[in-house]
Amino acid sequence: MKIHRLDVPHCLVGEGPVWDVAQQALYFVDIVGKKLHRHEPATGATRSWDVPGVIGSMAVRENGGVIVALVDGIYTLDPASGQVQPLAKVEGLDPRIQFNDGKVDRRGRFIVGTTDSNIRDCKPIGAVYRLDPDHSLTLIDSGIHISNGPCWSPDNRTFYFSDSLVYTIYAYDYDIETGACTNRRVWANTRELGGIPDGATVDSDGLMWMAICEGAKVVAFRPDGKVERIVDMPVKLVSSVMFGGPNLDLLYVTSIDPRAIGREAEPDGGATFVIEGLGARGLPEPRYRG
Repeated sequence: MKIHRLDVPHCLVGEGPVWDVAQQALYFVDIVGKKLHRHEPATGATRSWDVPGVIGSMAVRENGGVIVALVDGIYTLDPASGQVQPLAKVEGLDPRIQFNDGKVDRRGRFIVGTTDSNIRDCKPIGAVYRLDPDHSLTLIDSGIHISNGPCWSPDNRTFYFSDSLVYTIYAYDYDIETGACTNRRVWANTRELGGIPDGATVDSDGLMWMAICEGAKVVAFRPDGKVERIVDMPVKLVSSVMFGGPNLDLLYVTSIDPRAIGREAEPDGGATFVIEGLGARGLPEPRYRG
């Protein structure tokens, strides 16, 4: 196994990596830097777009372009012009709330969480929403402090989602035909791993790979929530993971620059890494159908 730093832009708060199979490109966001990046490993080319505010996550659209989760809702971004336009918003959203981590299910819906932006006095006022292809937003769950890590089991029957503030990963029963989530239960807790649950993805064998922020590690969990494997990382504030590459056997890992949260600088903090030789293979990331 080898861990390499990618030659891509430094991030203040790197997050939300998405590997698009058709483009053979890695997208990732800089939440605080208010940027979306797209990197092509085959050519080494990277392109970046500025967005008009904090950006929590993104997804590639099936018919072209991308969607981005900004503070108050979901927006479209035209890569050619860089133009950003509103797509879906929640009426009467608490001003403390901001949209955060999101992923697309295998029917093309974008599932995205919201977060209390007041970290010093964080309250469970966040929620989980489903953006359907018709651009309607539906509330899935509520009572979340800091939303993170949405992903699905390979059979689409289990949806995973984390509340980072309480170190808890939840599992839900998921109806892939309707996008309904039911039966939330505690699936795992990351306190003993030395950090909080952050971005996650599931491989073809059903293992969930998760960045443990503050813990300087990526952890693979079995479907029963038990730890299968721990990969030590060269930075403490790892933030998210995504399988990519031509064979989906490379794990891309984003990270946070400690200076972005008022701490001392760390070598490679805010860098994006790739892990080779894990012996695991990811699943193709779906595109948003709206």
